[in-house]
Amino acid sequence: MKKDIVPPIVENIAVAIVKEKNELDEDEWNVYLLNFKQDNIEGVLVTSCGYGMYNNQSVKTSILRHFLDVISANDFKKIEPIVETVFGLNNEFWVSFFIKNVMYDKKYIFLPETIKDENLILIPLLNKKGVIIK
Repeated sequence: MKKDIVPPIVENIAVAIVKEKNELDEDEWNVYLLNFKQDNIEGVLVTSCGYGMYNNQSVKTSILRHFLDVISANDFKKIEPIVETVFGLNNEFWVSFFIKNVMYDKKYIFLPETIKDENLILIPLLNKKGVIIK
């Protein structure tokens, strides 16, 4: 039965949205997947989308898919850039990966208006300021 299936719990994996400077010294925001585990994660697939209300209308962004392959233990990879115009939406990142042939998955949702300068903290592994969900 479906109720008897207990999916493995995702721990020590995080998604961070980080404010950085580009090559023109302009501010830009990027999304990273961080692996705080002592094991590599493999077959990493991330889907991202934004949804919510904008000007009293329901909106949904395109769904983007990213295959990151392997993220080493205590390492990170950039998922995608993100534009400030979607910060007023729910920004969802659904992460799936394997550890030792066991599949894990978890949704990370940044709520509207949580990605802003006053909420930035120093992100471990990246040593940059951003917002993180573990």
